[in-house]
Amino acid sequence: MIHFYKYQGTGNDFVLIDNRTQKIELSQEQIAFLCNRRMGVGADGLMLLEEAVGFDFTMVYYNADGNESTMCGNGGRCITAFARELKLIEQKAHFIAIDGEHHADITVENIVALEMNNVTEVHRYDGYAILNTGSPHYVLWVNDVAQINVFEQGRAIRNQTQFAPRGINVNFVEIQEAQLYVRTYERGVEDETLSCGTGVTASAIAASQDRLGFFENHIKTPGGVLKVSFRKDSPSSAVDVVLTGPATLVYEGKIKL
Repeated sequence: MIHFYKYQGTGNDFVLIDNRTQKIELSQEQIAFLCNRRMGVGADGLMLLEEAVGFDFTMVYYNADGNESTMCGNGGRCITAFARELKLIEQKAHFIAIDGEHHADITVENIVALEMNNVTEVHRYDGYAILNTGSPHYVLWVNDVAQINVFEQGRAIRNQTQFAPRGINVNFVEIQEAQLYVRTYERGVEDETLSCGTGVTASAIAASQDRLGFFENHIKTPGGVLKVSFRKDSPSSAVDVVLTGPATLVYEGKIKL
């Protein structure tokens, strides 16, 4: 019998499990079952919160297909809120994930500001960009993002041979006045998600082009609005990257495996 918590951050939802005792070992099939929206709990991913020497906790993240994955920005915010629910932290968190150390601040209203890794390289091409914000992202500029078939077009790009064997996340981005509107196809979920934290971060950095200085972007997604701030000292890098947005407890429960 597994005790779980369900969290969502701008519609990107997760199953979270307290595994500080290290008693829970889940197979790929069990994780995929828990994330299944008809047969299990239903989520875009699953996270185990575990202990780590020198940190408040470790974040272990799995995609909905049951495979361990790279960094998840919305997941990082949700696991911070989960850590406070478990009374491991109060307002600040220092945790370790697959891409390294992260710091986060959380307000009383469960708004989490998560420090992301620096971006050291942005590859720009005609109409799109490729960069890694803890997870690899393809950023494609479009004129009417609401009309894009994200599932079909995203899957086609995600499965291009140049991104084999693990594939890439695909973001369709429209510049609407002073705001970006981002829709994302996520590998591992193999579908559009309501938002993607590393994806909106990648989109904001790519949109800055070759300009230098401090940037703060409010980015619209189907699941809500996220804020991304960063500083650029060179055209192809970004430092002091922070992703800010809500992290909400939906419910907790138990399920038998």
